[in-house]
Formats: sequence, C-alpha cells, structure tokens
Amino acid sequence: MDDTLGSVLSPAPRPSACPGLLRIVPALDGGICRIKLACGCLEADQAHAIGEAASRHASGVIELTNRSNLQLRGVRIGHEAPLIAALLAAGLGPSTPGADDVRNLLVSPAMGLDANSEADVAAVAKAILELLQARPAFHSLSPKFALQLDGGERLAMLDHPHDLWLALMPGGTRLAFGLAGCPTDAPLAAVPLEQAPALVEAALALFLELAQPEQTRMRHLLANLPKETFLDCLQSQLAFALPRDPAVLNWRRARTMTTAPLGILAQRQPGLFLLGAMPTLSRLDSSQLHALAELARSRGDGTLRFTPWQSLMLPNVAQAHAAKALRQLGMIGLHIDDSEPLTGLIACTGSAGCAKGLADTKADALRLAHRLHQGTARPQVHLSGCPRSCAAAHVAPLTLLARPGGRYQLYQRTASGAGLGRLLADSLSIDEAADRLT
Repeated sequence: MDDTLGSVLSPAPRPSACPGLLRIVPALDGGICRIKLACGCLEADQAHAIGEAASRHASGVIELTNRSNLQLRGVRIGHEAPLIAALLAAGLGPSTPGADDVRNLLVSPAMGLDANSEADVAAVAKAILELLQARPAFHSLSPKFALQLDGGERLAMLDHPHDLWLALMPGGTRLAFGLAGCPTDAPLAAVPLEQAPALVEAALALFLELAQPEQTRMRHLLANLPKETFLDCLQSQLAFALPRDPAVLNWRRARTMTTAPLGILAQRQPGLFLLGAMPTLSRLDSSQLHALAELARSRGDGTLRFTPWQSLMLPNVAQAHAAKALRQLGMIGLHIDDSEPLTGLIACTGSAGCAKGLADTKADALRLAHRLHQGTARPQVHLSGCPRSCAAAHVAPLTLLARPGGRYQLYQRTASGAGLGRLLADSLSIDEAADRLT
C-alpha cells in the first residue's frame, strides 16, 4: 500500500453497512464502492478514471445514486486497494483522513445555472463541504447523516428527508432552515446567507453533544427532544440572532418538478443550455461513461452533473450544439425524454445482487417497461426488493414492494405521507402489476 493511500485509510473507517470510497461493502455480485461527488459534479478526466477503474477492478457497472453520487458494483476480491488508489489519484477522495463518510450535502444539479434562483449558493455549498471534512469531530457522524442546501432552483429534489436543510427565501439574502425533514416543511428560523456555515457548524456540534450513541440521526434525537428546545440551545451557541418572525415561520418552499429533468433546458446564462438524460435503471457501463466524458469536453464545459433522480446533466452547452449533443446522448444509450417508460421507474439491485432482495427487481422493471410501451400510461413506480427501500430516499407515487416468491405488494402514496401509502394489492406477479398500471 502506498503512503498516500495509507494516510487516507488511517484511522481505519468505522464499521458500517454503507459503502464508501474507502470502505468496500460485499454484495452477491461483488464489492460495492461508493464515490461521493462534491455537489454531484464530475470532471471529464475523473469520469475517465472511474470508467477505467470500473473495468479493471470491478464489473464495469457504474450506478447513479439518489444522492447524486456514483457507485461501482462487482469489485473483485484482491482489487480493493488498487481500486481505491486509482480513485484517490483522480481526486475523488476526501480532503482530510476520516472524512469520506460525512460528505453528504445535496444541492440542485443546476446550482449556479438555474434562472429560478435569486442567488448562487455555490460558495455556501463549498464552505459547508470544507467544514464537514476539516472538523474531526464531525467525522463521527453516521454515514447516513445528510444535509441539503436548496438555492431556490426549479430543478430541485424537495422530497428527500435530511437531518438539516437550508432553503433560499425570496429576496436571495436569507436561508430558512429546518431539522429532520424537507425544504417544503415549516422552517424553524432563518439565517443570513453568509452565516449559513456557522449555523451548520453549531447545529452539528450541538447534535453530537446531545445525542446518545444510538441516536445517529437528527430524527432520533428529536423523538425525545422538542425542536424548540434544540433551537433555543442552538441560539445560545451563536453570535447572531436567528429570526423567527412570521415572515419566516409562515413561508413555505414552493414545489417544483417531481421527475428527472430530461431534454434541453435553458440556463440563466444567455445562449447556454443544460442537457438532461437518464441511463437505464440508474446504470452506466464503463464505455458509456467514457463517451459521456468526451461529449462533455467537446460540447460542454468538460464536466458532468449527476442528479438525485439518478439521471445526469451536461451543462453549459452552446445553443448551436444543443440539439446534436442531445441526440448524441441518445446514441450513447441514455433516455432523453419522458415518453420512455423506463424514465419513470426506479429499481434497486434486487435478488441478482443483494442477499436481502426478494425479487429480481431490475429484470422485473425491464418487463414492466416493455408492457408499458404497449400503452400510453407512464407511471412513476419504485420497485423495491425489500422494505429497506435503498434505491429511493422518498416515497414514490407508486411502490411495488417485493414479497417472498418474487411477487409484489402495490402501494399508492397518500397525502398523509405515512409509510408507502395505501395498499392496493397484496400479491401480484410483475405482469399482473403491469395490468394494474396500464
């Protein structure tokens, strides 16, 4: 093991079932290595490095996650150290030893590019990511502990619960914030944009001070501690006031899009466009990632942006090249409009790659898409191989939950938001489910 790799791996990552770049977790189809991308962004050179590493050390399958990250499947036994070394050499690891797990900040894939936002929150995002990595105490946070910074963009995932969220308020000078929820929830207070990193630092320090060892998430702590009490304690740690006036407490973040951004979308920068596309069931192969890297260089700014819808975007494409570049995305094998049923389907790895899977969800999703092609219905459906719901951080409009024997329960999301929603059918084959959905 070389000195660079050894320095990052020491101290050893704590035990966890969550994969990371430095912690490769076994599955039925081999090891899983998760690469956390800063704000979902990936440079072309890094994409080539991932594609090469996936081919050389794993199965070549690259999954897009619901937190705008990537993960490599099928890591081969004995290849863990060279895989990690290759990814670190490409600049994909943490800036500080022990900080890989805490790089959990979700932003819009159109941050800085979306005309709907009144302020560019990229500097705030960078400061928060640096803070998470630089302060050793924060490295003890659960790998699932997550933050969201919402800049008011139209392209925003607003349904994923987070331990701490911040959302830009009208006027573009303040961020409303809340705990253990989503930006569409009622805020607790607001903070000036420039004070957001200090708020995050104080809130995380307070959580670590108050939480018991078994309380690994903010919702666990708040089950026994009122939010107002936490907020009062937080205020005592800050040198600035947290406004709790009616203008803040009564404000709600408006809902925007609920499906993956596909096709050609205008940026706030005149003459430039974002191109949105989705791989089949969240998976790319190495050759596709290499092709995407070259397309980003030739038609965009040399970067790719990944989304919490498990899709990707090519930013800063000139108007003259947009239509051709979109066709090229289609030629690479990505879906570029929502007429394709697969763009509405989410499926975990299922029994083909996971010991907990009760059905081959990937194969069943392909079968369902084939059936949907025969009609006009384009439902949003999550196929989950077990109750853990790894592939979706939010409740989809419709959920097919696998049961023993490879059959499914069908649920429909309800306004109350309780669980998966209303049970529509208890035991369906995938074809019987297709009959209900078409």
